[in-house]
Amino acid sequence: MPANKLLLSSSPNAFTGADSRKIMLAVIIALLPTTVYGVVLYGLPALLVILTSVISAVLAEAGFRALTKQDSRVGDLSAVVTGLLVALIAPPSLPLWMAALGSIAAIIFAKEFFGGLGANPFNPALIGRAILLMSFPAAMTTWHAPFGALTDATAGATPLNIVKMGGTIADVGMGIAGSSDYGATLWTLFIGNRAGSIGEGSILLILVGFAFLLALRVVRLITPLAMVGTAFVLSWVLGMDPLFGILSGGLVFGAVFMATDYASSPITPLGKLIFGAGAGALTVVIRKFGGFPEGVTYGILIMNALAPFLDKLRVKKYGFVPPAKPVVAAKEGAK
Repeated sequence: MPANKLLLSSSPNAFTGADSRKIMLAVIIALLPTTVYGVVLYGLPALLVILTSVISAVLAEAGFRALTKQDSRVGDLSAVVTGLLVALIAPPSLPLWMAALGSIAAIIFAKEFFGGLGANPFNPALIGRAILLMSFPAAMTTWHAPFGALTDATAGATPLNIVKMGGTIADVGMGIAGSSDYGATLWTLFIGNRAGSIGEGSILLILVGFAFLLALRVVRLITPLAMVGTAFVLSWVLGMDPLFGILSGGLVFGAVFMATDYASSPITPLGKLIFGAGAGALTVVIRKFGGFPEGVTYGILIMNALAPFLDKLRVKKYGFVPPAKPVVAAKEGAK
């Protein structure tokens, strides 16, 4: 079954076998540029978080399925993808045991408890991050400047956090680009030289991975475009800088690699459009009015809960035949 056909299937059994392995391998390849760049930015600590998260996810899946006497699915690489995603949306200084806990929670609670690959209603990696954020908010919101040892001397706030705390974009520019110039600030954010999660920094490399997935027809354009586009428009309406909002935080990463999760997102084009727009809108609302500077995690998870209902919009009933229109009587005298 071709990858694009697999993504349209609603059966959990369709996400097993060689096709799912090809898709997961494609996702891993798409994540490699931003993963490598994250290690370059933050060094050995980031690499250890990534390895710990991936290994923990694989062992958690293998152990759970062994305990429940189910066939092992380690070979489909889905646990590797989940563990990698958990790491890439975590701070580089996250304690390794927390990274392991996040991946284990993602696999057990968000995936295997619901039946495994293809049956999960919520994005597993985002569930893992949400659990860590609620349980260890200090560790999950401690950020460090790139290109240096992860010590208190290099600790710094993310661009979104600087603005949330009352700073300006010029302040962000001085911190990441050494200049208050608006264009230089946006360019630095696009390249990814800033404090943040391991893999969400470089928009350029995220888009490279996105283009790769689009070329293979593993994902579709509609959901990411709707999410980013809605976030842009709503940010402008609420008096926030829309370009800064897109280039900062995890909006683009979430739109590309989280909102497109085929198991927890809608199948129909209309459903995908509403899903992406809703996730983008919720992200901006949380950023503007919420206690956290970022809202991508909860924006997508809330829309995950609505995904089954979105698939029911404008669905043609099987076997339904519309009633025939009554024959209009001929005009009097017409032949």
